[in-house]
Amino acid sequence: MNIHSPDLNRNPDRSEAEAALDVLRAWALKATRSEILDLDPSIARLLSDATPDYPAFSRVYPEDFEVTASYKSDMPDLQNGPSSLIRGAKRQIQHVGISNFRLPIRFHTRDNGDLTLETSVTGTVSLDAEKKGINMSRIMRSFYRHADSTFSFDVMEAALDDYKSDLDSFDARIQMRFSFPMRVDSLRSGLSGYQYYDIALELVETNGVRQKIMHLDYVYSSTCPCSLELSEHARATRGQLATPHSQRSVARISVELDRDAQCLWFEDLVEACRRAVPTETQVMVKREDEQAFAELNAANPIFVEDAARLFCEQLHADHRIADFRVIASHQESLHSHDAVSVLVEGDTFASLSLDPKLFSTLVHPG
Repeated sequence: MNIHSPDLNRNPDRSEAEAALDVLRAWALKATRSEILDLDPSIARLLSDATPDYPAFSRVYPEDFEVTASYKSDMPDLQNGPSSLIRGAKRQIQHVGISNFRLPIRFHTRDNGDLTLETSVTGTVSLDAEKKGINMSRIMRSFYRHADSTFSFDVMEAALDDYKSDLDSFDARIQMRFSFPMRVDSLRSGLSGYQYYDIALELVETNGVRQKIMHLDYVYSSTCPCSLELSEHARATRGQLATPHSQRSVARISVELDRDAQCLWFEDLVEACRRAVPTETQVMVKREDEQAFAELNAANPIFVEDAARLFCEQLHADHRIADFRVIASHQESLHSHDAVSVLVEGDTFASLSLDPKLFSTLVHPG
């Protein structure tokens, strides 16, 4: 028998392609699905109308479909699969969870009022080396069970207990970030307005020990003492008008609450910062307030090193505070760079390394 090889370099015309398709369809009617897939998996799609065992999928959303218990139990759950599914090194993961899920949370204030604030929540747990993963949604579900409570560290502890249990984990953490409003009086005009403070509450459990942590960003004006003295020298010696440079500055205060201490209110920590550095940026300002602010800055010139130590002095004086950290950033108007300092008390916040973008997060655009 003579076998004629087709000219593979010749381009077949449409009639030849149709004839070839007819032959393929005729063969597919008698072939099994496995035979079709062995020939070429793509043929199953090409010949779907000719292969009776090819599934016809619905393209309409089934609004009346209900998930039964048996159906749900049969659904795959790769995150909770066996350790054989682990990719990469089989090592413990210290933090795994979700960040920045938001919901309205009610907070209690020092004057017995409640505030409902949009709150960003981060929840993580540790993951054993032999476990594939966690169901992330359980963290949210655990937190939502307590979301209608007026939040305190006691409520955070209850939420932490829940999702440790739900996720069968040994270590766990919750962090809540929000913007806390406080009404602030102007310096001389009698006006007042709301100052907003970036605050975060953090509850951490490691090796069975729980720590309660509060973070606050305090924004203030810093007048350079050196620049102030040089300006006054120009006035005194040459009758030359000169102004010292000052700039918006930020201190990130992080404190661990003493385990046996009473409540440390948000307002308490803000007022401690004001005692340390009274040149907080202003909300409502008229001419007399602007003049007063210039006088207040002149009375409190401050290097970034001074700022760290002044905040430290106030934190030391509060028996409710255990370990703490002060990070100060003076965002210079003289230089193209910033002046920064970090002061740490105790082991909780001690670290040899700093986040490379740490100081850039202290920029408050207003």
